[in-house]
Amino acid sequence: MTSAFSHDFFLRLLPFFINSLGTNMHYFDHEKLDVYKAAIEFVILINSIVENLPRGRAYLADQLQRAGASIPLNIAEGAGEYSSNEKIRFYRMAKRSATECAGILDICQRLQIITESYYLKGRELLTRIVAMLTKMAKEKA
Repeated sequence: MTSAFSHDFFLRLLPFFINSLGTNMHYFDHEKLDVYKAAIEFVILINSIVENLPRGRAYLADQLQRAGASIPLNIAEGAGEYSSNEKIRFYRMAKRSATECAGILDICQRLQIITESYYLKGRELLTRIVAMLTKMAKEKA
């Protein structure tokens, strides 16, 4: 089973798992945000990318994983804040992590160690994430 298949399979089954937990399930604020869902999807994509990086590129894999995980984590922290200024601060940190990931993908693409499909999918997700975070930060200001 390939990583892409696992990713697609997981995303298709996720609503069924959530629904099977019952109607009494409570949600955190961040779980309702489209930007959070896109960020989680990007983290799943990172896993596939890292699995396919050649040996000797651990520094890129580590940096991509750390910056990528930082995106949904900062979104979750920001959504849990009451202060608009704090929300903005966390959303801006998430945006910086997303742009860092875009830079890492650019490096991987220039080094020809990432497939074009992974590169394009990653950039697509990141541009969506950055656009949503920018809008959210401006709305809270």
